[in-house]
Amino acid sequence: MNGDGSDQDGPQQLALVPAAAPARKRTPKAKPAVEAATSRPVARVAVDTGLSHLDRLFDYLIPAKLDELVVVGCRVKVRFAGRLVDGFVTARVDETDHEGTLAFIAKVVSPEPVLLPDVLELATAVADRYAGTLGDVLRLAIPPRHARAESAQRTVAEGELPQVDATVWQTHTHGASFLAALGKGERPRAWWGALPSQNPARAVAQAVLAVLHSGRGSVVCVPDVRDVARWDAAFTAVLGADRHVVLTAGSSPADRYAAFLAVSRGQVQVVLGTRAAAFAPVRDLGLVAMWDDGDDLYAEPRAPYPHAREVLLLRATAQDTALLIGGFARTAEGQSLVESGWCNELVADQAARRTAWPRLEVTDGSTAGSAPARLPREVFTAVRAADGAVLVQVPRRGYRESLSCQSCRHPARCQACQGPLVQTSASAPIVCRWCATAVPSWTCAHCDGTTLRAPVVGQLRTAEEFGQAFPELSVITSGGDTILDEIQPGRSLVLATPGAEPHVAGGYDVVVLLDTWLMTGRDDVRVEEEAHRRWFNALALAGPGAQAIAVGDAAMLQALVRADPAGFAARELASRAETHLPPTARLATVDAADDVLDQLAARSWTPHTEVLGPVPVDPRDESAGLRLILRSPRREGAQLAAELKAAAAERSAAKLPAMRIRVDPQSL
Repeated sequence: MNGDGSDQDGPQQLALVPAAAPARKRTPKAKPAVEAATSRPVARVAVDTGLSHLDRLFDYLIPAKLDELVVVGCRVKVRFAGRLVDGFVTARVDETDHEGTLAFIAKVVSPEPVLLPDVLELATAVADRYAGTLGDVLRLAIPPRHARAESAQRTVAEGELPQVDATVWQTHTHGASFLAALGKGERPRAWWGALPSQNPARAVAQAVLAVLHSGRGSVVCVPDVRDVARWDAAFTAVLGADRHVVLTAGSSPADRYAAFLAVSRGQVQVVLGTRAAAFAPVRDLGLVAMWDDGDDLYAEPRAPYPHAREVLLLRATAQDTALLIGGFARTAEGQSLVESGWCNELVADQAARRTAWPRLEVTDGSTAGSAPARLPREVFTAVRAADGAVLVQVPRRGYRESLSCQSCRHPARCQACQGPLVQTSASAPIVCRWCATAVPSWTCAHCDGTTLRAPVVGQLRTAEEFGQAFPELSVITSGGDTILDEIQPGRSLVLATPGAEPHVAGGYDVVVLLDTWLMTGRDDVRVEEEAHRRWFNALALAGPGAQAIAVGDAAMLQALVRADPAGFAARELASRAETHLPPTARLATVDAADDVLDQLAARSWTPHTEVLGPVPVDPRDESAGLRLILRSPRREGAQLAAELKAAAAERSAAKLPAMRIRVDPQSL
């Protein structure tokens, strides 16, 4: 990637737009209130029309009685197509290029400037990057107004800043110099490979503290609210009280808006949160940071479906800030930025990595002349020898999540609807997963067998088996609706699904990765990357000198054995390049009616765009409809997004059903 945000030589396309888009002519549908006077001040408003073909700024006259209240960034109500709609004032101008008459602003909802120019520029860039509308992005960037929060007073931190402690960064090559550069006001960009022995929250907090010493602010994103709680405590310990705010979509409306206002008013310069924090209006922004960027929680489920990592990359380029993205694993997107030279990598040397990561043994459970076993002897031996807590990662929740015939191995099916049969607990009857019909007796349609087996065993069944084998240990489960954040140290056996592993002070004595073949059994572009991310995150919970066992194919798990997430990411990136998939190319999916997709398939896109499909959204479900896939070189990504926006605007203008457009979807 070039420093100006273009991607002619780099792996990401960071197309930027001017901070203020030129005013455009109003549509004749809007009813004018009075003739525009040359001396009357004009407000340029981002109107939330919800329509793609009206995704532009509109000019409105400012009534004399509202003149002092209409400030850049405030919320207003304007009349549009005969109804009052919401909008944000993006600029005040002395004249307009509109040739007809202009309507007046109807109401100032609040004179509080909540849309800062930098955030407007970022929102416009995100809308262009993801073929969306500015209104959709602003709904993600600015929380709903809460009147009482605007009048509430906030405690402002006083006293001198604590001193920066560079100890945590000295393990990494160039780590101390990276921290020093932040303190001097410089803008280094780094992809950080963390080690299990480190507390990543405290390490990032020290980087944020260095940025504060330079007089600048920071935005830090973590995957979910469980991470926010841990990182919040670490930030308070390092920075001191009242020097940062937490911004998550899960907070109450009052708390979220109060935190947002504290940032937009410049009372606080550090924001910690989930993907909702990526647009936080931090003044004098000096650092954007993200932890574990491969987590799918960073992908916004609402249009235009931006990924928080791309939002922060756009922001780092547009506002010329430092960048720090880290994790125990590494994504192909991260590797592409490192290989392009757009950012440096902060990693420990091989000896330090081998020492920090647990000793990993890979086994399929087979012995001479025997078949592989799901719970091999090595696992039981390690659990018996453990002095502290043992973590067992199980890919599936539930009890017996899949059943098949013991004799012929054919999947067991419901006679009523042909759905799969499951058992939710030891005392529960066998039922159909689709129609919930109980099956008191079952006969195989292929071989007349009557005995069932479970090729896929869930977390609860595994806990039952371990509890019978180790009655002296306390068996704890974490997953589904019951996720534990932390457990007390001591001898215990913890069975958790991926992402639900609780922390324990001092780390686990043993970490076991069960059923690794199941983690890569899904049909998805990122399946191996996601599996390795979850495996590395589980191994990182091990304590110093811990032992780890992975049950699976040794050839597939070599990156874990070598403690080499960067090497795996390099191979994954090379594989994506061979198949022309993101981040080495731009890919967009369009979901619409069949006849619409046929028209789009015949449409002219960019010079080198490949049209794939239409293909079924879900081959197992005909009612899911069809999808068109467009794939273009990275250098044509901005043009492809613009063409998609134009196609959406055409349908919007014709009052036709909208299309669902996703650019570089997280899952494919």
